[in-house]
Amino acid sequence: MTLETTGIDHVNLHVNNLEESFRFWERLLGFVILEEIPSQQGMIIGNRAAKLALYENARLGRVNKRGFSHLCFHISNFENALSLCEELALPILYEGIFEWPKSKSLYVEDPNGYEVELTNTWGGDLA
Repeated sequence: MTLETTGIDHVNLHVNNLEESFRFWERLLGFVILEEIPSQQGMIIGNRAAKLALYENARLGRVNKRGFSHLCFHISNFENALSLCEELALPILYEGIFEWPKSKSLYVEDPNGYEVELTNTWGGDLA
């Protein structure tokens, strides 16, 4: 027997500045605050499809990924991704849109150094 998942519920990220990090996700993906957790300097943000739990740690500095590579979000209006990221002056990685065999991705960096992948196809169109 195995457990059957229907998706990732949320990702928990430690951030240098809670407000700055929220604004990044708000401007990029339209995320809203779903719950504030002032006792832990945190908040849960997102929408019906994706959620992030952000917790401030001012001593964090630049993220040392230690094996963690990136977060990926499927973007239904991917054709607007590059222009929005340029408009928001986000650091665009890997020289722009990356062409995979069955999908396209754009990689940017959040204010903490987390790499964020935006893609046009769920799961790279793998089975």
